[in-house]
Amino acid sequence: MPSPRTACGLSRLAQQLLPVLYQHRLLATSQLHTLLTPEARSTVYLRRQLGELCTLGFASTTVRRNGRMGRSEFLWFLTPDGCELVEQNREITQRAYRISPVTAASQLQDHTLAVVDTGIAFTTWARRSGDECGPLDWESELAHRIRDGDNRLGDEAVLVPDAVLRYTRTTDTGRRRMLSFFLEIDRATMQTTRLGQKLTAYARYATYLPQPLPGRRPAPGTVAGREAWRDRYPALPRLLFVFTGASETVLARRIDDLRALAEADTRLRRNPLNAGATTLDQLRDHGPFAPIVTPLLGNPTPTDVLMTPAHPVRAETP
Repeated sequence: MPSPRTACGLSRLAQQLLPVLYQHRLLATSQLHTLLTPEARSTVYLRRQLGELCTLGFASTTVRRNGRMGRSEFLWFLTPDGCELVEQNREITQRAYRISPVTAASQLQDHTLAVVDTGIAFTTWARRSGDECGPLDWESELAHRIRDGDNRLGDEAVLVPDAVLRYTRTTDTGRRRMLSFFLEIDRATMQTTRLGQKLTAYARYATYLPQPLPGRRPAPGTVAGREAWRDRYPALPRLLFVFTGASETVLARRIDDLRALAEADTRLRRNPLNAGATTLDQLRDHGPFAPIVTPLLGNPTPTDVLMTPAHPVRAETP
């Protein structure tokens, strides 16, 4: 039996599970099945490997608070030993945050799982379409520091997207496009005005020029006089709000309200963002490159996630 500090003897699937659980923090059995064993007809082998990780002290489990159709479902997360094992391999970005059994069982479950569901919608479509977006191609809650020049010296604000997702699109002509997205997931629980404040924060980040404090050198890797995002991304990620957790009518109304807030924001009018909103159901049913996205600024004609005009929504054939 492997010791608590080594992955020797683990199956290939168990070794795949470790970084996925580390990066996404909390996942349901059904989500892991879709991500890692989509060809398998049952989850028996998957659940066996998850059980092995628990036996070895690498993973733990809790029960989903609101199971689908009234059924309970196990949720999986890594223990400190499991996190340490992943960090030793140095294959993915190390994160300071580690989920605890208390957090795993808390009301934060629903939002964490909704973020994973959004990532799964992209990975599933990539698999169908021959694009590239895998189980590790989105990261949750990456901090982006922003500071306005009119703030007090040293007063900082931090923009934290629900996730940053990378997607490589292959067009009909064979051209490859490397895309990135800031994802904000709303379960119809947050006040729309707070969503509007998030939009404003993204507008700030789009134009933020980092300035070193007096007497200090610029941070390593930064270039004076250019936007902070250029040191992290080849292009400013598109901003996509994904709505879920309520009826289609309620979600449509929330999107309209967010558009109204965006149109009234003077900062957004000065520094327009490539931003739009859709629902998780539309993303699942039609895929990201159908006209499912409502732009938050300008013409409200539905677009795809590239924020380009498109035709009315129609079902896609897998």
